[in-house]
Amino acid sequence: MAEEETKQLAYIPEVVLKKRKHKEESIALTRKTQLELGKYGGEKKRKVEDIKRPEQFIKEFRERELDLIRMKHRLKRRKSAVLRPNSELLFVIRINGNNQMHPRTRKILSSLRLRKLFHGVFTKATPGVLEMLQKVEPYVTYGYPNIKNVKEVIYKKGSGRIGDQRFPLIDNNIIEQALGKYGILCLEDIVHEIVKVGQHFKEITKFLEPFALNKPKEGLQGKKKLYKDGGDAGIREHQINDLISKMN
Repeated sequence: MAEEETKQLAYIPEVVLKKRKHKEESIALTRKTQLELGKYGGEKKRKVEDIKRPEQFIKEFRERELDLIRMKHRLKRRKSAVLRPNSELLFVIRINGNNQMHPRTRKILSSLRLRKLFHGVFTKATPGVLEMLQKVEPYVTYGYPNIKNVKEVIYKKGSGRIGDQRFPLIDNNIIEQALGKYGILCLEDIVHEIVKVGQHFKEITKFLEPFALNKPKEGLQGKKKLYKDGGDAGIREHQINDLISKMN
C-alpha cells in the first residue's frame, strides 16, 4: 500500500513543472487572443463594409443634383401662378428627408426649423414661406389647422426655449418670463395669438420649439407624391387637420 502511494506521489522535476506552467499560460493567452478577435473582428469587418465605394459617392451626388434640378423645375412651373392661401396660418410637417437631399434643400428645411422627421411648426402663409415650401414640397406637407388642433398640439406637444434650456409648457411662470413683455402670460394667450396670427406671432413661434409628432400608425402613402395625386406631400388645405389628429 505504501509503495502505491509513493508511486502516485512521484517526484516531478522543477524544470518540467515550469515548462508545463509556461505551456498552460501560452494556451490561455492564445485563447484570450482568439476570443478578442472573435469579439472585435466583426466590428472591424463591419467598419470596412461601411466604407463607401466610388460608385456610391457618384450615386449620392447625382441624387442630390437631381433634387436641385427638380426644385428649380417646380419653381419654374409655378412662377406665374398666383398663390392665394385660404388662411394666414399654416401648420407644416416634415414627412421625408435623407442624406441624398441637396444642401440647399437641407438649408431651407433648417430655416423652417424642420430639422427632424415628423416635426411640425406653425408659420405665416407669406409669399416667402410659400415659395420655400414649394422648393421643398416633396419633403413636407402643410395646410390650415383648425382651432381645436392648434390648442391640442400646443397643450400636448408644446415646449419653449429660454436661452439654452428647453421647458415643457406646464408652468405659466415660464411663459410670463419669456413672453410677458408682449402681454403673453399663459397657454391660452399663446393659443389665441397663434390662431389669430396676432401682432406677436413671430416672437411666440420663436419661443416655441418644433412639435415632435408621432408617426401615423397606418404609415404614409407615397411620401414624395403630392397629396392631390394620392400621395402625402404638398398642400392639404383643411385636410391637414385629419393628419394632425393622427399624429398628435
